[in-house]
Amino acid sequence: MKRRVVITGLGALSPVGNDVPTLWDSIVNCKCGIDKITKFDTSEYKVKLAGEVKDLDVERYFDKRSVKFNDLFTVYARIAAKQAFEDSGIDTESIDKTRFGVIFATGIGGIRTIEVTEDKLQSQGPGRVSPFFIPMSIANMAAGNVAIDLDAQGHCSSVVTACAAATNAIGEAFRKISDGYEDIMMAGGCEAAVTPLSVAGFQAMKALHVGDDVNRASIPFDKDRSGFVMGEGAGALVLEEYEHAKRRGAKIYAEIAGYGATCDAFHITAPMEDGAGGARAMIKALEDASIQPSDIDYINAHGTSTPLNDKTETKAVKTAFGEHAKNLLISSTKGNTGHLLGASGAVESVICVKAIENSFVPPTINYINPDEECDLNIVANTPIKKDLRYVMKNSLGFGGHNASLIFKKAED
Repeated sequence: MKRRVVITGLGALSPVGNDVPTLWDSIVNCKCGIDKITKFDTSEYKVKLAGEVKDLDVERYFDKRSVKFNDLFTVYARIAAKQAFEDSGIDTESIDKTRFGVIFATGIGGIRTIEVTEDKLQSQGPGRVSPFFIPMSIANMAAGNVAIDLDAQGHCSSVVTACAAATNAIGEAFRKISDGYEDIMMAGGCEAAVTPLSVAGFQAMKALHVGDDVNRASIPFDKDRSGFVMGEGAGALVLEEYEHAKRRGAKIYAEIAGYGATCDAFHITAPMEDGAGGARAMIKALEDASIQPSDIDYINAHGTSTPLNDKTETKAVKTAFGEHAKNLLISSTKGNTGHLLGASGAVESVICVKAIENSFVPPTINYINPDEECDLNIVANTPIKKDLRYVMKNSLGFGGHNASLIFKKAED
């Protein structure tokens, strides 16, 4: 028999807030965190905007020495996880640490460390490459460091499925508990890819928006959308077996009811034109939750603000939900944050949980020109107060990765 899995802790770093209360306040007040790139000189770049994490006080969480040999993606993961763990109120001395695991995702990993080290290799030779280069740059080090911080001795792994990574991580962590392998999981995703090489690479693909108007840059489902805006940050959720959480009197934010994951097996970057792969992920999540399409109240869409994604995601929702697609409330919060790549599904899952907790549907901000090819029931510019029982989170990634989670209002 499957075990129930609930969420008992939340943490987040984002372009609109360095903790969950600030993030949520920004969502409620329709704040846009996109601005000019400050992390490097963009004078030779067409791309000028990003959603950067701002004014982060790392020493509020860790002393400088303990994060000195961490790439920024790992620093973000460790801070978000620490926030979530503290929020959960778990006492590590009173749990079985061997049944406490970590699955933390990233899309790219330590790319800034790779860039800086390659420069040093070329200018100073191999003898000047740091012995910390490999453990700073490899993608699993976010998960590994989080496990060390929390003394989590159960299953520990990293998911790297591009922009679906964090949603996959949360889904796989959900299954670890549901199937009885673990009692507690720290799950989430992190990314710190606002870097010269990363932005240049996405720019070369023509995937990024190249304008300079921050309010017309990340505009999911808008007819004038022209590419996504790079974002950065991390999101973390403490997942816990329901009875385990009840025994210790934990605050339960919401329940995870279902998870579906598929692959398009079609193209390295383009989604299937009819959205069939994404639709199958949604259908699998509905089946896993043992609910009907009509039970879903709101979808937090992948909604990247690229011409292809938003059009095909619209088709996927119509395929998965049929007639109910017209009634579903749908929005993308990437208008607020930009696209956090491997961290997006985690930060957006935190937003979904807060939406359920507060009976509040976040809008797609800066939405002006409707697109006939994205003719869903878009919540535009103004939030809606509504009791939410079931909320779906979609994430779609390069390589054809599709993932859907279903969150349920906390109930006894």
